[in-house]
Amino acid sequence: MRIGFLGTGTITSAVVTGIAADAHTITISRRNPNRSTDLAARFGNVSVAENQQVVSQSDLILVGLMAQTAREILPTLTFRPDQIVASFMADMPLAECAALITPAKAEAIVIPFPAIAHGGSPVLICPPSRVLAQVFGVSNHVVPLTNETALTTYMAAQALLSPVAKLLAETADWMATRTGDQAGAERFLRILIGGALTAANYNQPSALRALLNDLNTEGGLNAELREFFAAKGVFDELIQGLDQLERRLKL
Repeated sequence: MRIGFLGTGTITSAVVTGIAADAHTITISRRNPNRSTDLAARFGNVSVAENQQVVSQSDLILVGLMAQTAREILPTLTFRPDQIVASFMADMPLAECAALITPAKAEAIVIPFPAIAHGGSPVLICPPSRVLAQVFGVSNHVVPLTNETALTTYMAAQALLSPVAKLLAETADWMATRTGDQAGAERFLRILIGGALTAANYNQPSALRALLNDLNTEGGLNAELREFFAAKGVFDELIQGLDQLERRLKL
């Protein structure tokens, strides 16, 4: 497929890296010259062009701009009725994007994450799209969402990644002060947590509750630390934080 990218930020760079091996012809905009030049140098099927050329020679256009920048740039470009456009902009409703790229079709909002560069990452697609599932589902896990309300909830929940990484980093530092082995501590925790979370098939229902049950041995270390967190109100604070993010995203 001929795929064009408007915008060459961190996420666009990760997406291009992740799908470059899938036999697409990829054109990226010059918006970030250093990043676009690097991508073109690394992948033989990636070329760099001005915005209108990106649009003109693509069947699928992925918009990775900031919302305000998109409002300025997209109306200056000429799209075709046979083109499909997908937006990486969670803060722009799909209906607004559609008005900016007419007569092309605004297919969906797509939310990839940086790990897409290596594969095995979730990719949110709202609403579900067969074309986009084919593009992003080769090496990653497509999560189809039926409406933008659901997308808001998922966007709030994905922010959990940073607190989880902070918990692991703090624990690794705690271990290292006692063992003198920072690298070993980080490796152990990544394998421990990653292995526990991926042991069950991703389609297994209630896998997280099953894991909690397995770690709920009375008097066990896992149960004791979890109960300590609960007594301190950590999980109540988590829900309040998620609620706050969801309200922000709805504004």
